[in-house]
Amino acid sequence: MLAVIAGLWPFLVGSFLAGAAGATTWIDGNKARLQALDKITARISTVEAPVGAARFYGTLEITINRCAFHPPEEPPENAAFITVRDRGYDGLAPKQVFSGWIFSSSPAVSALEHPVYDLTLLACFAD
Repeated sequence: MLAVIAGLWPFLVGSFLAGAAGATTWIDGNKARLQALDKITARISTVEAPVGAARFYGTLEITINRCAFHPPEEPPENAAFITVRDRGYDGLAPKQVFSGWIFSSSPAVSALEHPVYDLTLLACFAD
């Protein structure tokens, strides 16, 4: 069952990004802005990361693989495919804790589940 869902995932995301009638326009961004929350200290930070480069927040290594957004004349939406690895404090190899699409309008649809950190997509933009 999981293999079937994994096989359909690119199609489902492509359909979502294309819109119901294909009228939705997406603009590829080259940078994403994320809001990061440290649940232990209740400290909120903003993390900006270019597509393809890794940024660090606490023990997390965040890589933006793709970022896209709607033009201003359409309903606001941002989507990013991110990979998050937890490097930990123990010196062991980093462990992947999340890989998937996140959406600014619906952060709970696909959320990072981590005991210490939360990540939310704020915006994608092109410089």
